[in-house]
Amino acid sequence: MNKVIFQYLNNLAGRSAVFDWLVVFCAEWLPYVLVAVFLAILIFGKKTYLEKIKIFIFTGISLFLSRIVITETIRYFYHVSRPFVDNNVNQLIFHETSGSFPSGHAAFFFALAMAIFLFNRRLASVVFFVGAILIGLARVIAGVHWPLDILEGAIVGVLSALAVSKISKVPKKI
Repeated sequence: MNKVIFQYLNNLAGRSAVFDWLVVFCAEWLPYVLVAVFLAILIFGKKTYLEKIKIFIFTGISLFLSRIVITETIRYFYHVSRPFVDNNVNQLIFHETSGSFPSGHAAFFFALAMAIFLFNRRLASVVFFVGAILIGLARVIAGVHWPLDILEGAIVGVLSALAVSKISKVPKKI
C-alpha cells in the first residue's frame, strides 16, 4: 500500500513545470516560511514577554524532542532507504541517501503545528497544520519520502508536543 500510494503521488511529478515548481517550493522553501511566520507571530503578538519566552521554550523542546531525539533514535535502530535509492522515481529535489523513516520534516512541522495549536486554537494553528501537510505531500511527490515516513513523522511530532505539554503544563498557564 505504501508503494502504491507513493507511485501514485510521485507520478504527478514531471507533468507540469508549474506544478513541479509548487512541489519544490513546498518541499524546500515552505518550511522556512513557516518558521519565519512562527517567529513573526511570537515577536509581534500581543502576549507578554514572559509568555513569549515560555512559548518559545515549549516549542523548542517539542521540536528538539520530535526531530532530534525520537526521529534519530528510530532511524538508528530501523533503517528505511529513501524511495529514489532502490526505485526509479521522479526526483524533483536532491537529498542525501540517509534513512527516511520517519520524516524529520514531518516530525518537526507537525510538532510546531501542535505546539501552536496548544497555545492558539485559532486560524494560526490551522495554517500550520495545512503547511505541515503540504510539506509532507510535496516531499513524497518530489521522491524523497515514502507516505509512511510522513505519517510516522506526523505522529511523532504531534505526540512530542503533547508529551511536552503534559509534562510541563505550560500551555494551560498562558
